[in-house]
Amino acid sequence: MKPWQYFDRIAPFYDQWFASDIGRYIDLSEKREVFSLIRFSSNGKNSQRLVLDLGCGTGGYTLALRKAGLRVVGLDASEAMLKIARRKLQANFVRADALSLPFKNEVFDGVLSITLFEFIFNPEVALKEIYRVLKPEGEIIIGTMNGKSLWFIFKRLKSMFEETAYRYARFYTPNQLKELLIKTGFKDTYSRGIIYLPSFVPRALIPLCLGLDKHLKDSFMKHLGAFVLVKGIKR
Repeated sequence: MKPWQYFDRIAPFYDQWFASDIGRYIDLSEKREVFSLIRFSSNGKNSQRLVLDLGCGTGGYTLALRKAGLRVVGLDASEAMLKIARRKLQANFVRADALSLPFKNEVFDGVLSITLFEFIFNPEVALKEIYRVLKPEGEIIIGTMNGKSLWFIFKRLKSMFEETAYRYARFYTPNQLKELLIKTGFKDTYSRGIIYLPSFVPRALIPLCLGLDKHLKDSFMKHLGAFVLVKGIKR
């Protein structure tokens, strides 16, 4: 089964996880770090900037980018996920493959890709496509599960006994992603790590988790975070 086929099946239930305590915590922590990194929303000309939400799923980040005042195109391979995204906001949603982006050269100021690269088995091809559609000085931000983290081990073990999205996933370390970005031609690469406690952390400890993320995201521990962000600039 291809990953998008699995996501077609779970689309009606996908957003339910974000309503759970752990889901809200992770979503809040991820978005806090993502929006602290993206340079294309840090000035007064947001409405003129065009961003590609690559692997947009049900449109969570598409909506957040729109609220930040950006023009956004959402792209995903799962039509069922896109159907839900279209209910959340009026935006240009496209069903397509990340390995063959249906856009002209140098049209986007930024590309944001959250939890997509786990399901791309030809990352070099995808990054070349991203590089192609980015304008000069445009930036790519990738957010993905860390192949070195305890979460990775737990998710892998769980997927052996029940079907989860991670059964169809390939995990990367921060250094592997940075090397891929550099090989593609991106400059000024940078990584950050968050989410340090296991997914079954008690509700009472969630405020502690948010504090840990803020404190450790740029420390020597960042390579052990369950979720990593890697950024590069097209110079």
